[in-house]
Amino acid sequence: MNQIPSSILALVAGIVITLVSFWYGQNNNLMPVQASEQAPLVDEFFNVMVGIATALFIVVEGTILYFAIKYRQRAGDETDGVPVSENFALEVFWTAIPAIIVMGLGIYSVEVYRDMGGFDTGHQMMAHVHHAPSHKAKMSGSAVAAPLIADSEGMASEAQAAAVEKKYGFGVAPEDQGKPADVSVNVTGMQFAWIFNYPDSGVVSGELHVPVGETVELNLSATDVIHSFWVPEFRLKQDVMPGLPSKLNFVATKTGEFAVVCTELCGGYHGSMRTRVIVHTPEEYDTWLKENQIAQQQDMQNAVAVNPTELSTAEFLAPYVAEMGITADTLAQIHP
Repeated sequence: MNQIPSSILALVAGIVITLVSFWYGQNNNLMPVQASEQAPLVDEFFNVMVGIATALFIVVEGTILYFAIKYRQRAGDETDGVPVSENFALEVFWTAIPAIIVMGLGIYSVEVYRDMGGFDTGHQMMAHVHHAPSHKAKMSGSAVAAPLIADSEGMASEAQAAAVEKKYGFGVAPEDQGKPADVSVNVTGMQFAWIFNYPDSGVVSGELHVPVGETVELNLSATDVIHSFWVPEFRLKQDVMPGLPSKLNFVATKTGEFAVVCTELCGGYHGSMRTRVIVHTPEEYDTWLKENQIAQQQDMQNAVAVNPTELSTAEFLAPYVAEMGITADTLAQIHP
C-alpha cells in the first residue's frame, strides 16, 4: 500500500464511495408505497438526499475510523503527536462542498415544490368597505392606527378596509393550472375527527373516497385548533388552521385503503384522530356516491325507516292490507 500514490488511493476510494452511495440512495426502501402522482417527485428528492448523506457518512466515519487505527498509541510510545495547527486548503474544501450541496438541494426542492403545485396559492377575494359620510369628529394620533368600526347606524369608517382570502397548500402542477378538478371535497378538521363533504352531491362521510386516476381537490378548514392532514402514501401533508383556508390537489394512482393521520398536536386525543382514504376504480366510486346519495337524502324517514308512532292507523296497516289482497270493495262488504 505504501508504494501506491495517495492520489490513486483517493480516486479509487472516491469511486467506490460514489457507487455505494448512489446504489443505496436509489434502493433504500425507506418510504411507503407510492399512491399518487406527487409521490415520485418527493421520493426522487428524498433519494438524492439519502445518497448524499450516505457519502458524507462514509467519508466522515471512515476517516475517523482510519485515523483512530493508523495513529493509535503504540505500546511504549510516550512521544507527542505531530503539531498540526491548520490546513487552509482543507478548511476551504469542507466549507465550499457543503455550501454547494445545500444550494443545489435548495434549488431542487423549489423545483419539486413548483411541480407539486406549491406556487398555486388559489383564489383571492377582496372585500372593500366603501366610504360613507360621517358626522363623527376626526381623530388623530395613534388612536387612528386601527380601522374605525361602523357605528350603530351602519355607517362605515373613513378608512378603507380590505380583507384578502387566500388558500395555502398544494394546487395543481403548472401545466394543469386553470383546469377544474374532477372531484372536489370540503374537509373539516375538528377535535378529534375528519369530516368530508362532497358539495356537488351532498354526501357527507367520515372517510375520504376518491376515484383513481382523476384530479381531486381538498378544501381544508378547521373549527377549533390547528390540525394537519397527512397521507403518507400520497406524500402530501398540509396544516389545517381555523380561519385560514388551505387546499390539497392530488391524483391517486393506486386503488386501496390508506391512512389519514393528524400530525399536529391538537389535544388529549390527538393520537386517535385518524381515518382513511379509500381509492376506488371510477365505477366503484360512482356506485359508492349513488348509494350514499340515496341513504343521505333529506327525507330520511322514507329512505331508511318510518317511526310507527307518527303514523295513523290506516297508514300503519296499509302495507299489511296490501299483502293480504284486501281492496276497497272487500272492505265495503264488511258491516260495521
